[in-house]
Amino acid sequence: MMSDSSSPEAVSRRLSIAPMLDWTDTQARYFLRLISRHVRLYTEMVTTGALCHGDPARHLDYFPEEHPLVLQLGGSDPHELAHGARLGEQWGYDEINLNVGCPSDRVMSGRFGACLMAEPEWVGACVRAMREAVSVPVSVKCRIGIDRQDTYEPLRDFVGTVSEAGCGLFVVHARKAWLDGLSPKENRDIPPLRYPYVYRLKEEFPHLHISLNGGVRSLEETRVHLERVDGVMIGREAYHNPWVLAQADREIFGEAEAPLPERLDVLERFIRHAERQLAAGVPLHAMTRHILGLFHEQPGARRFRRILSEQGARRGAGLGVLIEAGRAVGLS
Repeated sequence: MMSDSSSPEAVSRRLSIAPMLDWTDTQARYFLRLISRHVRLYTEMVTTGALCHGDPARHLDYFPEEHPLVLQLGGSDPHELAHGARLGEQWGYDEINLNVGCPSDRVMSGRFGACLMAEPEWVGACVRAMREAVSVPVSVKCRIGIDRQDTYEPLRDFVGTVSEAGCGLFVVHARKAWLDGLSPKENRDIPPLRYPYVYRLKEEFPHLHISLNGGVRSLEETRVHLERVDGVMIGREAYHNPWVLAQADREIFGEAEAPLPERLDVLERFIRHAERQLAAGVPLHAMTRHILGLFHEQPGARRFRRILSEQGARRGAGLGVLIEAGRAVGLS
């Protein structure tokens, strides 16, 4: 059976923001939600160890405005992943995602992330345990391969095996991961992008929801990919130049009458948010570090960034710093 790309659930997955360690925390996600009401947001990867042995609230709390919101888990123990998934459902996340794509040494030492692509049946067991534990959807984010896997077939076999365990949602980063020899940063740029592998995956598994990740920098590129796959995930571009999302509700999610956001309005709303958060004891820099790209290539953008970067990081920095930065870009 072909997947219904026009169903409300499928439409909600047309565009998402990649989970990025140290970047896509709850403050960043709140900010991005001010620009697009519908783009699907992901948490940073949360390890099962942090949930099993630490303070779950520290890793799982978020603002209600962030929905639709996906919790990404990192781990390889089916029981711990099931526990993490249950906590995610209890916290109200809309979906639980398993990380099978992160290539960092720290991740590999814990036997999770991209190295799990070498163990598709084990990944299937993890997915099965998660699906049995929750009623919300469970998805997998993976690469097109690892190390010397240069052909399409290992990716096809991986997705085929994991889908048999009940996973119908895959986000595929269209680069392979070198687990030995490249740093995580290099793994984001050096392995070549192979979009045709992801397109072919959708052709061979039409009943699965396949989203493409890797190198996408605009809504124009997003629309091109959406002719071949079900969804697109944007990463660093959306963080450094968040205004790339400004017309997403109209152009990607089909809301022709959706109001177009304005940068100064977004900033004013974020200032009100920051005021509440400062009163709750959140440091200013924990919020403002995520909005440096709001006025990308606009008049006053350099001064806006400099004020927030230099003054916002000082101990005890208050709302006045954010207001002063806003005046540099026209805030009255």
